[in-house]
Amino acid sequence: MPTLNCIREELKEIRYYVSRKEIFDKAECCVGHNAVEQRLEIYNKYICEAPARLYDIYVSLYLDNNTQESLSEKMGYSMEHICRLNTRLVKFFQEKMIADGIGEL
Repeated sequence: MPTLNCIREELKEIRYYVSRKEIFDKAECCVGHNAVEQRLEIYNKYICEAPARLYDIYVSLYLDNNTQESLSEKMGYSMEHICRLNTRLVKFFQEKMIADGIGEL
């Protein structure tokens, strides 16, 4: 079963990858695809089934590379609210992975 901490780490990897995608794309011809691309596809597939708020949090935090603090300012929400939404997002991913029989990524 994928743990919440494992999913959080995966999301951090996705954030890093997306923020540096141009460099990964340049290196692809010499080195090949990075494994994080497959994980990104899995998370993107699941997020399409998420409630709108979780979809927004995923895109804003992990694809647009915002911090929880900067996002709370942009959205006008408290940091605690963003943190709760992020926790709901991580649990949403865990439930989807369990339902699909996916173990640790």
